[in-house]
Amino acid sequence: MKPHFGQKSVPSGAEVPQCTQTDMSGGRYMRYLTLQPLVRHRSVALVTRDPALYGELAGFLREQRWPTVSLLPGQRIPDSVVAVLTSAEEAASIPHRRVLPVAPGGDRHVLSAAVEQAFDSSASHEGELTVGIDPGPRPGYAILAGTRCLGTGSLESPESAGIFASHLRHRFPSRPIRFRVGAGDPPSRNRIVNALLSHQRWVELVNERGTTPRGHRRPRDPAAARTIAYSPGVTVREPLPTTFTAGEVTNLQRLSRERSGGQLTISRSSAHRVLRGELTLMEAVDQARGPGSRGRPPTSAVSEPL
Repeated sequence: MKPHFGQKSVPSGAEVPQCTQTDMSGGRYMRYLTLQPLVRHRSVALVTRDPALYGELAGFLREQRWPTVSLLPGQRIPDSVVAVLTSAEEAASIPHRRVLPVAPGGDRHVLSAAVEQAFDSSASHEGELTVGIDPGPRPGYAILAGTRCLGTGSLESPESAGIFASHLRHRFPSRPIRFRVGAGDPPSRNRIVNALLSHQRWVELVNERGTTPRGHRRPRDPAAARTIAYSPGVTVREPLPTTFTAGEVTNLQRLSRERSGGQLTISRSSAHRVLRGELTLMEAVDQARGPGSRGRPPTSAVSEPL
């Protein structure tokens, strides 16, 4: 049978002699063959005839650094494989206990959590999942199954929390999912909560005091989200208001001056649109610069009243 996309695999039943260093003193050492059989590592199988999906998932698997075997549909799947990634069209034809159909361009945050769950053979695959979210322009998240963390990362925007929740429900259909959102950054927090409630999700607000470690913002967000996930909160059942204080608007205008090198300040109306999630801050700055000015240094301040 032809090799799949140039990759080779070792038969799962093969036992390979293991070389071991015998002299730990730093002097001359010699190798010998152990008498114990090789401990086979668990792995993920990528099984598809779709070259576009293969290329996308191969890159994803390399980023995750999971042991991987690449096969064609119909080839024997090694016993060490804990999960199979394939297309939705090919999934039904693959004989394995955990087949994960993947759509091109689908959510990789949730797929990563599903694979991490498959690797943990000692854990129950039932029971509640808890998702902590640290509010911000790009909210950090952490997915917990009991005390085990299945994944952390950052979302694209507060509103994307709703789509993220739907992907989790699709990937973990039998498990209750509780979302715990940090109470800081009220504009982002309210947008996250409202996005989750619009998808009928179970949401709690958590006091963020002491949850954010020191360090640069981007690495801190997922770490803070993990602490938030462990902290019980107050259940939210109704959408939160999306009104903003004068201080929040002023702070966003200050940020726009920093982003534009001190050459312009976005208007209050633009700041409100950013706070409501209708624009990103950079889009508001580009609009203030005028048509055709995207990515170019600004030449004048906005004419709209501040």
